[in-house]
Amino acid sequence: MNKMTKLSGLLILATSLSLAPYVSYAEPNGGQGHGQNKEHPKNKGNKSNQGNGKNKRHDASSDKNNTLSVALTYNEARALALDSGITGYNALPPGIAKNFARGKPLPPGIAKKAVPQSMLLQLPHYPGYEWNIVGNDLVLIALSTAIVTTIINDVFD
Repeated sequence: MNKMTKLSGLLILATSLSLAPYVSYAEPNGGQGHGQNKEHPKNKGNKSNQGNGKNKRHDASSDKNNTLSVALTYNEARALALDSGITGYNALPPGIAKNFARGKPLPPGIAKKAVPQSMLLQLPHYPGYEWNIVGNDLVLIALSTAIVTTIINDVFD
């Protein structure tokens, strides 16, 4: 039996040494996430939704050269709100407000109200965008992506 134990030990040792190089490649980056190599480059995924190598998504991070410049100040917007009698709205609750930011999609569950026609006619018009009231803020939102383009804070306080 002693000879059998030694033979088993040698077999286990030989097997573990022969598998050692493969085990070292099992977790690139020391187990810190997914490794990338030449055979599987990063961000290739499903190519069927890509045209000419450009991403079709339109948001602040991917479209830095084509930003919308809004020519409306807080004072102008506040004066329009006062003239239209649209004041007294409450701010968003803190938990919802932390997810509400320029350049991000409008978070689900946030109630947006249409700007009354009397004020809307006096606001600048941008094709593909619409003005909304979110909490007590005046917000310009891209229609196709629901990305918040501009926030003018506390207009409807």
